[in-house]
Amino acid sequence: MHPTAITAVLIVACLGMGMVLPVPYRFITGHRRRKANRHLTRACAAVSAGVVLGAVGATADSASATAARAQTASVTEAGMALAAPRPGTQLWLERYSNPGNGGATSVAASPNGKTVFVTGYVTAGSLEDYATVAYNAVTGARLWAVRYTDPGHTIDRGYSVVVSPNGKTVFVTGTSLSAGPEEHYATIAYNAATGAQRWAERYTGVDTYYAPSAAVSPNGSTVFITGTSTGGGDYATVAYNAVTGHQRWAKLYAGLPKEQANFAHAVAVSHGGTTVFVTGESLGTNSGYDYATVAYNATTGRQLWAERYNGAKGGERGANSVAVSPDGRTVFVTGSTAILVKDSDQYDYATVAYNAATGRQLWAERYHGRGSGAGQADSVKVSPSGKKVFVTGYTDATSTSAGYEYTTIGYSAATGARQWVKTYNGPAKYTSQAYSLAVSPSGTEVYVTGYSYGCICGGEDYATVAYDAATGTQQWVQRYDGAGRGGSQAVSVAVSPTAGTVFITGYSLDVGFDYATVAYRG
Repeated sequence: MHPTAITAVLIVACLGMGMVLPVPYRFITGHRRRKANRHLTRACAAVSAGVVLGAVGATADSASATAARAQTASVTEAGMALAAPRPGTQLWLERYSNPGNGGATSVAASPNGKTVFVTGYVTAGSLEDYATVAYNAVTGARLWAVRYTDPGHTIDRGYSVVVSPNGKTVFVTGTSLSAGPEEHYATIAYNAATGAQRWAERYTGVDTYYAPSAAVSPNGSTVFITGTSTGGGDYATVAYNAVTGHQRWAKLYAGLPKEQANFAHAVAVSHGGTTVFVTGESLGTNSGYDYATVAYNATTGRQLWAERYNGAKGGERGANSVAVSPDGRTVFVTGSTAILVKDSDQYDYATVAYNAATGRQLWAERYHGRGSGAGQADSVKVSPSGKKVFVTGYTDATSTSAGYEYTTIGYSAATGARQWVKTYNGPAKYTSQAYSLAVSPSGTEVYVTGYSYGCICGGEDYATVAYDAATGTQQWVQRYDGAGRGGSQAVSVAVSPTAGTVFITGYSLDVGFDYATVAYRG
């Protein structure tokens, strides 16, 4: 049976059981109908959970990657050296209990590599709170856990966590319901060592809806938040003093004249700290969505430029992720865009490079995948050297019964020339979707995570894949099947800047949808 048909059957069963399904930020924007399949897949997991699935694979490292990752062997009391765990070895696993709706949405590592921070949202009675957890990066021991609820104690969902460059402050942002009831941005700063709240600020704007992305300036003075103002249908980007929470500026982007359908999804700051870049989707002249990328002066919020990309007529796609080159000269944006095939929309990855100073398009590259119909890039990252750009997401697999597969691509940052393409679809060969990508501190490896079925009869597993950054050769694969119930989706990956440890987080079905955070040796 085609995966779409299976999903339809299982979602009916879920609804019949009266289950309340968690809704991560990717699913909350109802205008993005293409995301609905992910929500349905998660429903399938809840119904069919109970099968213990897992598979671990590893291949030999390239010589350069091995050298870059070399660590000193541990020593026993008797003086016998112990070999360091091989790359991909699970170092620890921690779950944060949640009785119902929710799950982790974002993970970040401290600059000194000692602490890992996870945020998301959990059920609090019949309502929801932000919940942010700090772990010891080496052992996984929980250091602290804090919650945030709005003044009316209603619905609050954390979507992004970032850490200050000095490692002393953690910033969390997301959506928070007011007494209105309108949904506002709510941004909180915590003491990274203790979890004590430093400040909490709400941005009401023009009936703002949700804030999915945050970034901190390199000098740590400012935190930037972006998202959507539904009242005006605009991007809404806000800058706060990182120490006090005082609002420095707030800017809207309204898209094309008279259009009120603009949804910001990601924000990044130049490495020099002078410019802020925001990207997302904006309704174009042909009733489809364009990429719209906007550059602001980081100090004043003055708009420097705004550029749109529309790869083909029609469609309903946009940009999902933005990254800046280490030298600050180039901005990279990825997502998906429609092509018209026999009067129906099909979707390609589309990755675009812009001159960071002027917004001039340097190159644009599309990738259709091995199958037909669907493709969506969710994450873009640049190598530490600035020479390579990596993109991941999902595309249709070749078989009509195989659903989606991870598709990860390496490009030349200078020219956009495609250097390698790799796919992954797990043991079941059923469907897999990658959501997040990170690059090792040495630049030798690329890590991709998301979800993948181990068996059609069971739920989803976390699936994390490591690739050689130069060649795309698969280095290792690790899967995590949750508490033996299936229904686990990884949504975010971060890497320790010192030890190279890979941290994965997401949601995993138990009684409710727990946070599940896993550390692997990089």
